[in-house]
Amino acid sequence: MGRMVDADGVHLWVEQRGEGPDVLLVAGLGDPAEAWRPQLDGFADRYRLTAFDNRGAGRSPLPDGPLSVARMADDAAALLRALEVPSAHVMGFSGGSFIAQELALRHPGPVRSLVLMSTMARPDPYFRSMTRFWNWMVERAPDERTMLEAFFLWIYTPRAHADGMVDRCIEETLAFEHPQSAEAFQRQLAAFAGHDTLDRLGGISVPTLVLAGELDLATPPRLGRAVADSIPGAVFEVLPGEAHQPFQEVPEVFNARVGVFWREVEARADGNAARQR
Repeated sequence: MGRMVDADGVHLWVEQRGEGPDVLLVAGLGDPAEAWRPQLDGFADRYRLTAFDNRGAGRSPLPDGPLSVARMADDAAALLRALEVPSAHVMGFSGGSFIAQELALRHPGPVRSLVLMSTMARPDPYFRSMTRFWNWMVERAPDERTMLEAFFLWIYTPRAHADGMVDRCIEETLAFEHPQSAEAFQRQLAAFAGHDTLDRLGGISVPTLVLAGELDLATPPRLGRAVADSIPGAVFEVLPGEAHQPFQEVPEVFNARVGVFWREVEARADGNAARQR
């Protein structure tokens, strides 16, 4: 069950599952905590997972005032403090991976490791044109279903469009009781389109895994590679045949890879602690 948490005055809807080392899951544009269902289900036997609705998504209200990736990273840090989580593996996808980058830069203390899925450090001309189109698409589409049908062309593989997964995602989104307003979508989109950490990523010192989908149109592998190249020691991998959200399309494959990474991080930490004793 979820609950509302006061994170330094910003009210964020939070769902927690499982027991074990802490994991913070940071969702992307417009997505509520439910976007992480395959990970909440898949890792709860080994980890304590915290998923939440970013401000302006799902059940978390969008306060007045400027919205930026840095501010949403501050929200995430405040949430960890409110939940008394001293450190966590942080995993973000798309816009959530932008937030995760800023969290590691602005609040490095609680960040144990990073998994950045479908990520970038600085928009290129294609990305800027795409987000400008999305900005007016959410206003001009004749209805929400048509908007989702268009938006999901950038998000899911042709396979998912062919096998009915996209149709199921559309129905679930339309049935969700807390739809995102067009204004909130546009304000989140503007924040994500303004994201730029490229010249600062060298300051991230935690173990980092950067994953990209081979077929991702929204954040192609070239953008993820630039992130990994800028973070000392980061591992970069391309998932063949996948697009923007493989954590939903092939959760078994995705969870297995991330699980190996987290175990490696924990083993190194245990080894370092043993040497210091």
